[in-house]
Amino acid sequence: GHPPHVAACPPAHPIDPSRTGATAERVLRQLSRDRRTLALVLLLPPVLLLTLRLLFHRSPATFDRAGPALLGIFPLMTMFFVTSVAMLRERTSGTLERLLTTPVGRGDLLVGYGLAFAVIAAAQAALATALTVGPLGLTVRGSAALLFVAAILSSLLGTALGLWMSAFARTEFEAVQLIPAALIPQFMLCGILVPRHTMLPALDRLATVMPMTYVVDAMARLTTMRNVDRWLARDITIVTGCTLAALGLAAVTLRRRHP
Repeated sequence: GHPPHVAACPPAHPIDPSRTGATAERVLRQLSRDRRTLALVLLLPPVLLLTLRLLFHRSPATFDRAGPALLGIFPLMTMFFVTSVAMLRERTSGTLERLLTTPVGRGDLLVGYGLAFAVIAAAQAALATALTVGPLGLTVRGSAALLFVAAILSSLLGTALGLWMSAFARTEFEAVQLIPAALIPQFMLCGILVPRHTMLPALDRLATVMPMTYVVDAMARLTTMRNVDRWLARDITIVTGCTLAALGLAAVTLRRRHP
């Protein structure tokens, strides 16, 4: 008899620079037409940091303590929200399915989206870092350039998490609900509200598996230490590793379709 028929999986396309570039250009073009989203991404973190500085205008030392952490947290949160909603629109509108029937592969799409949002993340990090270190007067003992790089890495982590988590939402309202579920526990345990060494041991251990903890630790070390030590290198490595892991999970869920 004939062997049972097995549906062939579509072949995996190697990443092509032209297809990747076209994807990134399309996403950037869409974002450029969405002025509210651009305002949210580019202006919200600087406005929040300015508000924080005004809140602690009588206590600059408090701003020096909390400012670096929030310089990493605010971009992460905004990029998570914007990326998850943007990717969800691609899924629910059918755009993603149509693209996946063309020679454009999952790698082209994922890298293209990543590149487009990396451009936005870099602009966001540049604005927030320049404002915080400049007019707001954040004390930085280490390298301001490395602080900028760390802020970009934080934005990229938010982007990667948003690309991945969008697979678990069917509507934009559900995407918004992902924010408290995915980010608020990290915010509470990352050490900005309560120093981690004063937490219950179980909560401290839980914080060590949350990527936002290492964003906060890296930003704090960059503003208080002049030298790059192994702990800072560890924080940067973990944040980068979590970003790559989230992108890998996003690639796995890229074909997921919602009814």
